[in-house]
Amino acid sequence: MTPSQPSGPTLGEVLARLEATIASRRGGDPGVSYTARLLADPRLAAKKLGEEAVETVIAAIVEDKAALAAESADLLYHWMVLLAAAGVSTAEVAASLAHREGVSGLEEKASRGVSS
Repeated sequence: MTPSQPSGPTLGEVLARLEATIASRRGGDPGVSYTARLLADPRLAAKKLGEEAVETVIAAIVEDKAALAAESADLLYHWMVLLAAAGVSTAEVAASLAHREGVSGLEEKASRGVSS
């Protein structure tokens, strides 16, 4: 652990607990649970993810580390809810990332026909 890293749970551990919490909200009352509301409306979940992405970018641009950490947490939450709402597992995302390991980012983008 480096001096700048706080002790405590890893991001992976927290995300695993968050994934379980999100799964437990599926089918819940959207009037009671924000997560249930997003799970019931993937378009709303996607919109909220976009909003959080913009807020994360703004925090990075203004170099506000505390805001960047907080907005990143919001971004990850909304991303995980959107995955769940769309029926995409984090295992599928991990497999996609693993498939790209060792491949230059420029090469990977070119293989998908994406420029810069």
